[in-house]
Amino acid sequence: MEADGSGPQGSRLLNTAEKLVYDKNILSRSEAGLGMKGSMAEPAVADGAEWSAVIVAAGRGTRMGTAESKQYLPLRGKPVLVHTLAIFERMREIRDVVLVTGVEDVERCRRLAAEHGLRKVAAVVPGGGERQHSVRLGLAAASSPWVMVHDGVRPLVTPESVRRCIAAAYRHGAAVLAVPVKDTIKKVDAAGIIESTPDRRSLWAIQTPQAFRRELLEACHGRAEGEGFIGTDDAMVVERYGHPVAVAEGDYTNIKITTPDDLPYAAFLLSGRGVGHARSGGPG
Repeated sequence: MEADGSGPQGSRLLNTAEKLVYDKNILSRSEAGLGMKGSMAEPAVADGAEWSAVIVAAGRGTRMGTAESKQYLPLRGKPVLVHTLAIFERMREIRDVVLVTGVEDVERCRRLAAEHGLRKVAAVVPGGGERQHSVRLGLAAASSPWVMVHDGVRPLVTPESVRRCIAAAYRHGAAVLAVPVKDTIKKVDAAGIIESTPDRRSLWAIQTPQAFRRELLEACHGRAEGEGFIGTDDAMVVERYGHPVAVAEGDYTNIKITTPDDLPYAAFLLSGRGVGHARSGGPG
């Protein structure tokens, strides 16, 4: 991955209307497994809505320890998933939202979208056996030339962070939100003995959304499907086939609701959103 210069560790204003001009051969070169970048002008966030957001919310959340799936748990009076969808509903860059959920929850999600006025939710589709399969099904229902994939249980991502990810994707064709790792990381063997200590200055914790040229992501997913390869995220799938993925610096508050402790913390963060947001400041 490449660290993008749009975060506080190297920020610059994106004040030109020019966007990424893609080499016409980018897709064929990607499928050949070669490393490449398109021809790039300094971009600005698009004036028009040319992004689809694929929101993945098909997990059952066994670590939450509740009968209800974590995406439907209440957070300040609304389901976690509704908070997530509302972020993209308000963003002018987003043309449509594709929600991928469990087959048993499709109608429930359609009702939630209608009840909460989420008009950009253009499709609710059942997911697959793996998250990667769910993303591919979501891509098939998207309508835009650019796509971002986001976890349905990350309801605290800010529009500003999303726009940094968009800007980095325009420059590089693929980008992810991430924050510098604060803690020292150890590599440990099967016996519980430390093997090595990576330099944390090069380590980033990856978040979502992850943003891509749609044709690129579809091509990489297609190859992965044919090879039976399952990645831990979409960036890993794209990396596998030789395309660089840039990092856009995100916020430490962009947490994933995974365990019971996460909900009260998320509620606390939401309660202070009128005061400001905690930006990542690099390792301490």
